[in-house]
Amino acid sequence: MKVLVVGANGKVAKCFADLVQNHASIDEKAVIRNSEQKPFFEERGIETEILDIVYNSIEDFVQAMQDVDAVVFSAGAGGSGLDKTVMVDLDGAIKVMTAAEKANVKRFVMVSTFRTGRKQIAKGIENDWPLKIYTIAKNYADEWLKNRTDLDWTIIHPGTLTDEKGSGKIKVGMGNKHSEIPRQDVAQTILASLESDVTIHKEFEVLPGDEPINEAVKTV
Repeated sequence: MKVLVVGANGKVAKCFADLVQNHASIDEKAVIRNSEQKPFFEERGIETEILDIVYNSIEDFVQAMQDVDAVVFSAGAGGSGLDKTVMVDLDGAIKVMTAAEKANVKRFVMVSTFRTGRKQIAKGIENDWPLKIYTIAKNYADEWLKNRTDLDWTIIHPGTLTDEKGSGKIKVGMGNKHSEIPRQDVAQTILASLESDVTIHKEFEVLPGDEPINEAVKTV
């Protein structure tokens, strides 16, 4: 399986790159924004494609997907302003979904935010959370993926991301109490989701737990 990773230079996606560089059956094609980001991937023998999710067209992404079997969307504006959040986390996400459908790439893994939905949006607005716009954008991108595409989607909702070493163990589900989770464990969850068709048309939260990641994702 060859996987196009959008947002490949992000921290979670870089952990994913470390996991797949010597994987027996999964290869990565990394979408990066500029040539300065190439060395990290070249060192790992990973092919790169320079595209900007904001400025490049759907057709540009369709072309990049001609030789891939799956897409991982791990891009995010990270609360860097209203305009960029809408352009990356909402419009950019839908642009990539549309490209995947046009390229007939069915498998699509979305890395979302921990909790979305109308209640979470209302709570964010009421409490004036700094990431309320980000939550709104992620919510509607998730809803578009589930209800407006024919893709074989998986949506992963990680807790607050940290740079601590991963434990290799998680818990999955929905409605759990929020906590932190290492990026390494989230990256391994993405990989395990790609390896298991059980996760198709499923969304789940990912938090620290007691079950090995490969086993946990099979229970979603």
